[in-house]
Amino acid sequence: MKIVFIVNPHAGAADNTARIRSAVDALPEKEDCEIYTTKAPGDATAYVKSWCETHPGEEVRFVACGGDGTLNEVFSGAAGQENVSVTCYPCGSGNDFVKAFGGAETFSSIPALISAPTRPLDLLKVDGRYADNVVNFGFDTTVAITINEERAKTGHGNKNAYTKGVVKALMTAMKNTFTVKADGETLNPKGKALLCTVANGQYVGGSFRCAPRAKTDDGLIEVCLIKPISRLRFVRILKPYTNGEHLDREDMRDIVVYRRAKKVEVEAPDGFAFSLDGEIVYKNRFTVEIEPGALRLAVPEE
Repeated sequence: MKIVFIVNPHAGAADNTARIRSAVDALPEKEDCEIYTTKAPGDATAYVKSWCETHPGEEVRFVACGGDGTLNEVFSGAAGQENVSVTCYPCGSGNDFVKAFGGAETFSSIPALISAPTRPLDLLKVDGRYADNVVNFGFDTTVAITINEERAKTGHGNKNAYTKGVVKALMTAMKNTFTVKADGETLNPKGKALLCTVANGQYVGGSFRCAPRAKTDDGLIEVCLIKPISRLRFVRILKPYTNGEHLDREDMRDIVVYRRAKKVEVEAPDGFAFSLDGEIVYKNRFTVEIEPGALRLAVPEE
C-alpha cells in the first residue's frame, strides 16, 4: 500500500513540513511513502484526484497533514475513489473533526496512522461539494469570517481569533435571517435564528461541542438551530453549549430546535454566507444531504 502525506505548510501556528518529513524518513515503510506539500487553496483536492487517476487500482492511504480545511480538501478528493483510505495528522489551529474520535492525540503517531484499521465515514454533500465536519451559519459565520481574516493577516491559524470572532458576532449577529427545513419540516417558521449547525462531526470553532450526539457513520445529519436570544442569555448558555449540554438542559428547551435528517434545505436573503468546514461560502439557497460511507477512514486503535 502506498502512503501519501498531503502537507499544508500554512496550517496551525508553524510549518510542520520538516517535522513530518523527518518522521516519515524514520519509518520502515518509507520506500512506500510520498510527501506532497500543497501550494494553494484547493490544491490538495486536485492532487488527490490526479494521483488516483494516474494510479488506477493501486491501494493508497492519504494522510491529511493540517487543519480542518486540509482534511476537507483531501477527503473531497478521495470521496468515491476505489482502493483508497484516508486518515489525518492534525496540525491545525482547531482540529475539530478529530475530536469525534478522541482528539488530536488519537492521530498523533505517524506509524500508527499507517497500520490503523478503517471504518466507514459519511460525508455531507452541499450542492456538489463535500463537508466532513460541520456546515454552520448565523452567529457562527461571523466568527468564522473573523478567523479567516486573522489567518489572512498572519499566514497561520490563531486560537485567539475564535475569541475575537465571538466578540464581533455579539455586536452584529444576534438575530439572523434564514429559514431551515429538515426533511421537509420548517424548523423556524418566522425565518429568524441566532445560529444553526448542520453536522456530521461533533465540534466546531475549536471548542464548541455543537452536535454531541453526532456519529460519523450513521447516515444521518445532526441539525441544531438556536432561536434568537438576548446577549445576557447568550452569556448564560455559552458554557453549556460549549460543553455540548444544550440538547439535554430544561432551561434551554425553549430556544433549541434539534432534528436528525437526511436532507436540509436553507433559504436566506442575497449575500448570505455560511461556513463549510471553516471555509466561507456566499450562497443564499443551498441543500445539504448525507452520503453514507463515502470514504474509508483509518483511525488508530487505543
